[in-house]
Amino acid sequence: MKILARGSMNRIKELKEKLSGISCELTCIDDSDLLSANIHDFDMIFDLKFDEKKEQLKYYAGLKNIPVFVCAVKQSLSKAIYDYKGKISCRLYGINALPSFINRSLWEISVAKEEDAAHLESLAQTLSVSYKLVQDRVGMVTPRIIFMIINEACYTLQEGTASKEDIDTSMKLGTNYPYGPFEWANKIGIKHVYETLEALYQDTHDERYKVCSLLKTKYLRFEEF
Repeated sequence: MKILARGSMNRIKELKEKLSGISCELTCIDDSDLLSANIHDFDMIFDLKFDEKKEQLKYYAGLKNIPVFVCAVKQSLSKAIYDYKGKISCRLYGINALPSFINRSLWEISVAKEEDAAHLESLAQTLSVSYKLVQDRVGMVTPRIIFMIINEACYTLQEGTASKEDIDTSMKLGTNYPYGPFEWANKIGIKHVYETLEALYQDTHDERYKVCSLLKTKYLRFEEF
């Protein structure tokens, strides 16, 4: 099986680790190489940076019945297809491919077309992954929860209720999370946390997703916690 993967080095590394147990030929590229890659030669495609460059859909759309997994957290597949305004012949699936979420025990997967859900079981077996089918919505499930926790932690820190270290420690000890909210934000990337929350707020207008000014400042200054 020949797989093409487009993405940054850290996400490609995670995908390689996740797929290390299966027999496949994995070709990894970045944006500059997509034009030169003969994508028709591959059995499956992963676009781990689709959220940042959804116009790449024009390269995948005509790949009839080829499974294409794209990172669809900051936007829905439906919105990407609407903006593309063309026919989609590939089997388009959305996954949470933000940093630290690829090499996990369970993938969240959304589908562009309901009929493509029937092929997921065999695809998951081929990739040796477990998955949960989720709605095609901004934020999926896990990012919504974790990023909302990070946002609330920012409000707590901003108000001076507790220190960054205490908040991280209490979250790990109290909920058995692998990281505290600020550790997790740095690991995922402030850019991804902020942009996902902003997209969620614009999509839902739910006050739970309104970005804390501290988080926004960190984003605008390219800073970590």
